[in-house]
Order: sequence, then C-alpha cells, then structure tokens
Amino acid sequence: MIHFIFPTKDAWISSGSSHIDGTSYKDANFGQDEILEIKKEFWNSSFDYPTRALVSFAGTDFTNMSQSIHKGDITSPTFYLRLYEAEGNKELSTTYELSAQPLQEGFTEGRGKFGDRPKVTDGVSWDNASNPDGGSAVPWTTAGGWVYTNVQASQSFSSESPDIEMDVTDIVNNWLDRTNKNKGFLLGFSGSQETDTGSYGHLKFFSKDTHTIYAPKLEVRWDDHKPCTGSNTGSLNELTMSGLADNYLYARGLRESYKESEKVKFRIGARKRYIQKSFSTSVQTVTGSFIPEGSGSYSILDIATGETIVPFSAHTSMSCDSEGPYFIQWLNGFYPDRVYKILYKLKYNDGQEQIFDEDFEFKIRR
Repeated sequence: MIHFIFPTKDAWISSGSSHIDGTSYKDANFGQDEILEIKKEFWNSSFDYPTRALVSFAGTDFTNMSQSIHKGDITSPTFYLRLYEAEGNKELSTTYELSAQPLQEGFTEGRGKFGDRPKVTDGVSWDNASNPDGGSAVPWTTAGGWVYTNVQASQSFSSESPDIEMDVTDIVNNWLDRTNKNKGFLLGFSGSQETDTGSYGHLKFFSKDTHTIYAPKLEVRWDDHKPCTGSNTGSLNELTMSGLADNYLYARGLRESYKESEKVKFRIGARKRYIQKSFSTSVQTVTGSFIPEGSGSYSILDIATGETIVPFSAHTSMSCDSEGPYFIQWLNGFYPDRVYKILYKLKYNDGQEQIFDEDFEFKIRR
C-alpha cells in the first residue's frame, strides 16, 4: 500500500532584503505562494542570504493514520517526503544535498505572497513563527525556524531531477512515539552548503496552493498484501508462470467512480488468454486463477497527465483470497474529479515481465 497525506500548511521564508528598495524579507510572509523556494542569493558575485521552506502535516489525516498504526492496521511503515520541481529551476549545481529537520515550534501559514507591495507580515517569516494582524509577533526561539537536533533526514542529488523523495521515517517515528512534537518540517540546503560560496541553484517546488496535482505530500508505504499461498488461495488453480504462458489479467467489478473517502478492494481476474473448447473446461479455468506469490503487482496513473501516482513496487504486491487476486487502496489521498487508470504486471519465472494496460479506469468523486 502507498497512501498519501497532504500538508495542512506550508510556506517559504527568506533571510534577505531587496537590493532595489532595501525592503527586508525577514518579517515578510509568503504563505500563499504557489511555489516554495529553497535558494541561495548572491550579490556582486558574493553569497548574500539563503531561504528555507516549511511544510506541516499535522491534522486529521495524520492523526487517523497514526491511530491505524497503533491499532495494527498498518505495520512497519516507511515515510517519504515528496516535493515536485516547478518549472523555472535555474543555476542548478550538479551535486548538492537538501535536509529536512523537525520543527520544535508551530507556525502560522499567513496570507502573503512574495510579490505583495507593500509586503504582508501576517504569518510565518524568517523572524517570526506567527505575527497576527492587530496582535503581537511570536518570534522563533531561533530565527529561521527552531528545530529538534536529535534527528534529521537528507537527500543528495547528483545530475538528476530536483524532485524530493526523502526518507523521513526516523522523524515521523519520533512524532508517533511522542519523542518530538509534530510541528512540521524545515527544508533547506544541508549544513555548510546553505551559507558557503557554492552556488547550488534556485530550487522551486509546488506548494499546497498549486492548481496542479503536484502538491507536497507525505507518502506512507507498507506491505499490506495477503500472501498468495496456502489456505489464502482456496480451491483456485495456480496461474502458469512459465515464459511460454500467455496469460491475461483484467479488472473485475470495477466501478465507474468511487468516493475519495473509500478504502476499496479492487478485484482482479487472472486466466489464460485463450481457452480451448473442451468438455472438461471448468468455470474456474475460464474465469479465474490465483497469481503465484510475488508474481503480481499493480500501479495507478493519473489519466490527464500520465503521471504515475502509485508505482509498481514491493508495496503494491497483489493479495489473494478464495475468490481470487485483489489489492486494497485507500483513496483519500487521491484528487477528486480526476480519472485514474490501473495497470497490472506479471513477472514470469524466466524474468520476463508483462504489463496489462486495458483502460481499467475509474473516477474519484467528492
């Protein structure tokens, strides 16, 4: 299973000022920008100042997921922080490292944007965790975001896409066992890279306010499949997996649409592609078999963009019961009013792989 949790708030903060009119950015809020910027600014060829991004997943979805872990519905999960590159990254170094640190203090997203004139100071900034209109500013204990120092995560990049796919399992586990409070992530260049003379580029990522499907998310990955062995297979026959077999996988009972709140058991039909006419041909031979353990998996695509939402992986293995193969997918991390397509994959005994792309489509509704 791969499940998605979207942020409840995010923003980026800057420690610099404008070289045009001298306006300081240290108390400016950019909480409503569609882009999160992590960059190092230079002036007259010398390092000037850095920026950072803040992303918080504290809220109902994270609480529900946490409860599922404690109840045993989710076992041994790993967590990945995902941010997606926005068009416009520039001056990008071939090698750099980004870090994510857990915040000790919460922040107010605010209502400002980078282009606001005059600047908006209502919300989080480099100097303040919050600064409500008509109220008093609440400064960070440490300017730029006060963080826990007992754990952090990082990801190194070398001549590759700037998309962030960072393993933050240790940070999230500290939230779950309440070693640290869940106040969100602080993202920036790692260690001395944030302030040295190296130019690592202007990184731009879509924020939660984007109108695309590329908002930040926390991916929860765990193995929820039921092994296709023993009593789980009932009286079904095993699908032949020799390299000479011509098999066919298809969707059984796929509905046109599902609610975004549903946890769906998607049924899969598995059989030989062509069945010879014979008096001994059984209903089971024609309508279904079970896929041997480890030989079947699934993926889900966004139709409009072609983007892989759930990739083939060890976390998307097919399960089996006496009715046949299936997988379960939580849909509350999918965008409503969009159409998705399921792909199935078989891995044969000789190492060959076969993907079934037969327009197995469904829509998410509110």
